[in-house]
Amino acid sequence: MVKGMYSHISETWKKSGADEMRTMWRERLTEWRKQPVIVRVEHPTRLDRARRLGYKAKQGYIVARTRVRRGSLRRTRPKMGRKPRKMGFKKLTPSKNLQWISEERVSRKFPNLEVLNSYYVAEDGRWKWFEVILVDPNHPVIKNDPNINWICNKSHRRRVFRGLTSSARKARGLRHKGKGAEKVRPSVRKGRE
Repeated sequence: MVKGMYSHISETWKKSGADEMRTMWRERLTEWRKQPVIVRVEHPTRLDRARRLGYKAKQGYIVARTRVRRGSLRRTRPKMGRKPRKMGFKKLTPSKNLQWISEERVSRKFPNLEVLNSYYVAEDGRWKWFEVILVDPNHPVIKNDPNINWICNKSHRRRVFRGLTSSARKARGLRHKGKGAEKVRPSVRKGRE
């Protein structure tokens, strides 16, 4: 069977440990570190992943790359009056994953656009990079496209802040599939009884 272009792109992405790919990524990340935190990108870095998540190369679609710090939350150390284990400044994890946080930051940067989805691009010791796919709900091309014009409806306004994107649903525990899949997530109180 003949492989398509997108399968070749995804295979190349999986072979990122090869020497020539490693040198390319080293140069790329050196350049990205010098750029601002949120940058609008002309073309997606991972075209196959972007297309799977709903990106189309036409008017009304925008891709922005964002950088988020890695690791747990940083909190200032209390000066006095605590046991070391009660300090509460280490090993704190947020209830949101870093991808959801990056989507929210990009949405604040582009307030007239809606976040459709996002995907992982790269990481180093200090930062993680994600690319966020944004859609302009007021653009006539988007309004006339029956596959995406659902996002023009007012019920989808500010959807990233209401936890409706894919990474947000994952952080909320709504992507579970297994026993009892008819009810996706039981309530917290129900589990304690």
